[in-house]
Amino acid sequence: MSDFDHPLKKYFRNGINYKTCPGCGNGIISASILRAIDSSGKDFDSFAFVSGIGCSGWIPSPFYNTDVLHVTHGRAIAAATGLKLALPEINVMVIAGDGDTGAIGGNHLIHGARRNINITVITVNNRIYGMTGGQAAPTTPRFSPTSSSPFGTIERPFDLCRIVEAAGGTFVARWTTFHTRQLSATIRKALDHKGFSFIEVLSQCPVHYGKIEGMRGNAPAMMEQLRDNTYVWKPDTVKNDKIPVGIFVHEMGIPEMTSEIERLRIKAGYHE
Repeated sequence: MSDFDHPLKKYFRNGINYKTCPGCGNGIISASILRAIDSSGKDFDSFAFVSGIGCSGWIPSPFYNTDVLHVTHGRAIAAATGLKLALPEINVMVIAGDGDTGAIGGNHLIHGARRNINITVITVNNRIYGMTGGQAAPTTPRFSPTSSSPFGTIERPFDLCRIVEAAGGTFVARWTTFHTRQLSATIRKALDHKGFSFIEVLSQCPVHYGKIEGMRGNAPAMMEQLRDNTYVWKPDTVKNDKIPVGIFVHEMGIPEMTSEIERLRIKAGYHE
């Protein structure tokens, strides 16, 4: 991607220089994140990003011009938890894939939600292991033929939002790369939420998942499919043939982990 005078270029180290596969949703998601931060008025230097191993890990790393930790596979939320506990005053955001958060990192995901630690987690769900050859992931739809399940995967996929909600997440939402304005607005709300914020973004992978859908290399068609296969959720609206998107949980007043630890420090006499 050539460098140009983009309004979000100020957030990058050396200009906008993503080298993702053509049609990848990473750029759309990155723009939505940065627009949310830009509209929040928060100092970008007050942010620290933690990313895992996978295609989505390259959204902040090494490009964003602030502190970024690119950690081992599945450990992004664990690293973010330590970072937030050490420096409670900073804004910590995790950007990781569905494999990073739903497979090897699933344990950290549910305990981050249970603890209600004040971090924002953006999970990019392309429903496949995109960087390592197109294997079936915990979110791959059942019966999908992949490189590791040529006759169709027999496993039922996770609904990551329902898992986080059940584990105690106090801000839970889902959008797609088609819903860019709604995604930015939701990230903006998550930044102000005091507690564990989880946003799942359904994203296109035109290379590997596109092959499953017969849309290899056709990102616009995949985004139209995301639009047509989703509906904006309301408490009294259920469409079993489509995927709900929207804000599912926004619960305030639940004790937050870093505040609780500070309370215990004071109680134990360690407060300075």
